[in-house]
Amino acid sequence: MGKGGGCVPSKRRPPIEVPDQEPCLQETNSAISSQNQITSTNKTIPVQYNPTLAVKKCKIFIIFYSMYAHVELMARRIKKGVDSIDGVEGVLYRVPETLLQGTLEQMKVPQKGNDVPLIKVDELVNADGFLFGFPTRFGSMAAQMKAFFDSTHELWMKQKLAGVPAGFFVSTGTQGGGQETTAWTAITQLVHHGMVFVPIGYTFGAGMFRMDSIRGGSPYGAGVLSGDGTREPTATELALAEHQGKYMATVVKRFARPFSLAPGEKHN
Repeated sequence: MGKGGGCVPSKRRPPIEVPDQEPCLQETNSAISSQNQITSTNKTIPVQYNPTLAVKKCKIFIIFYSMYAHVELMARRIKKGVDSIDGVEGVLYRVPETLLQGTLEQMKVPQKGNDVPLIKVDELVNADGFLFGFPTRFGSMAAQMKAFFDSTHELWMKQKLAGVPAGFFVSTGTQGGGQETTAWTAITQLVHHGMVFVPIGYTFGAGMFRMDSIRGGSPYGAGVLSGDGTREPTATELALAEHQGKYMATVVKRFARPFSLAPGEKHN
């Protein structure tokens, strides 16, 4: 799974809530080369291969669009959850902006930092799992994220992302603004790529049932309510985001990418 070998699932399959602590990727003997030798007094002494040194981490790409930083705050907390699972690493990416700078200034959109790079379509094949985050626009994903999905045509043609686990996290202005419908309408993107949608269900436990405060999030994924753009995510909303990261990381360790069209193969 993923480019260059990818994740290999464990033969032991514990319950999903119990993280599998086996290495995410198999060792590869390609790490052994002529460089792994010590030359001394005209004698070449091979260095004994230690397989644990060649184990690589699974990578979950956390790809998001965030206008007023609500989705970005969730993305960073999700990464914390992903990174807490042994053998899995979260990698943050933004999608390209589609609005003109002048429009963004009129909307008082804050400047983005340079610490999170823009995602390139051809980099998607390097991921072992995805978490896509975006604000809602009239009950569905923001146009910036949709434009990014539209640009993945070449990967779709060869089904390069088939079988890869993926999930969503969202931001809405109000409780009825699309916490669930935004995820529903986004599932179509995964379906056409053959990706596997991974909801969180009610695995967050009691936090999913509490009614003593307003919060975003649903069985489909983490969420935040942004109000007029000034409301900060609550501790519960951020905790749910971190949980989603942990949950997805555990799932990814159990999956392998099963299928993709061979180079040059065409659809019937």
